[in-house]
Amino acid sequence: MTTFRISEAAALLGVSADTVRRWVDGGRLPAARDEHGHRRVPGADLASFVRDQARGTAPSEHGERFSSARNRMRGIVTDVVRDGVMAQVEIQAGPFRVVSLMSREAADDLGLRVGVVAEAVVKSTTVIVELPDRD
Repeated sequence: MTTFRISEAAALLGVSADTVRRWVDGGRLPAARDEHGHRRVPGADLASFVRDQARGTAPSEHGERFSSARNRMRGIVTDVVRDGVMAQVEIQAGPFRVVSLMSREAADDLGLRVGVVAEAVVKSTTVIVELPDRD
């Protein structure tokens, strides 16, 4: 049977090894010690855990989420401009200003307003960089 080291399971799940250790220690994810005393997660149990997470049926202690997006910037909402259909949300994440356009309904559902802590998640397969006209 395939088993995974804690670090391998973490890499597959897109979380830290410490998070996987907490899940194992808390009984949310089964693991057994190998002959060297290292914890190993059975592949079938890992697959079941991921399936339950994706379906939203797994118990969650801190609202963990799985995403293929790796570009996350935590910041504070500095401006929200709504019209009848759309909303423009500005987040200051450290030195970075991120602007997102979304439906007004989405902004309302998320409760986005100035002063709220939010995460900007960037997922793109194309990034276009242009230079201004040179004279």
